[in-house]
Amino acid sequence: MIKVSDLSFSYTDRKFIEKMNFEVTKGEIFGFLGPSGAGKSTLQKILTGLIKNYEGSSAVNGCESNNYSNSFYEDIGVDFEFPTLYEKLTGRENLQYFGSLYSKELRSIDSLLEMVGLYNDGNKKVSEYSKGMKSRLNFIKSLLHNPGILFLDEPTSGLDPNNSRNMKNIILEEKKKGTTIIITTHNMADATELCDRVAFIVDGKIRALDSPHNLIMSKGAAKIRYTYMEDKEMSGECLLDRTASDEKLLGLIRENRILSIHSSEPTLNDIFMEVTGRVLQ
Repeated sequence: MIKVSDLSFSYTDRKFIEKMNFEVTKGEIFGFLGPSGAGKSTLQKILTGLIKNYEGSSAVNGCESNNYSNSFYEDIGVDFEFPTLYEKLTGRENLQYFGSLYSKELRSIDSLLEMVGLYNDGNKKVSEYSKGMKSRLNFIKSLLHNPGILFLDEPTSGLDPNNSRNMKNIILEEKKKGTTIIITTHNMADATELCDRVAFIVDGKIRALDSPHNLIMSKGAAKIRYTYMEDKEMSGECLLDRTASDEKLLGLIRENRILSIHSSEPTLNDIFMEVTGRVLQ
């Protein structure tokens, strides 16, 4: 669905995106992860045809990004981090207007509003919406025309835990339908849960690209941490693949002196810091 080869772009003399290469297959959720200013949003703008003066190749559905016709937008949905809505129109009127721009059959507006908990607020002007309500409305706007590719920029930003959970469930349902989804985020928990593969982007370069699980397991080691009673409560740890040879742990188990035990592994954020030397903010 997407193929990027030796992609470079600059706003000035310094390269902002440099020699990027990756592919995204149909039905995959692919994440761009990195700190603010890393080039994530710029990359999305190139892929969606908003930036055309790049070097290299950026092809979506077999079409080069700087050579799109209007028909290209019939099959993509875009939800940027900052909502693009008409404040003087109601939520329902916004969806009706943006839906009128497509020639495809549209999804039910009432069903979409209900999906994100906005059915009872559909006739309110958007100027009366909270930030989270605007985010949810902007998201379903991108689903109106049943696009084959979704570009999502920080899809759970500004949402409370319940609405964030609901948003992620909807994204996973879209994946089940075969929709290809590109997510730009610095939320490592969302990326770990949602993405089939992720690319770490720092200073316009891809520093690592793999599934969250493979990145975690290749760069870190799972451990067992435990507490036990001696003269006082003590703690210890060992690598998960060394438990059979850890005499201290085995002895405590035989003597029934273990108070608590659990396994842990590095998070995707830990791996990002190890690979890039940067902290997400």
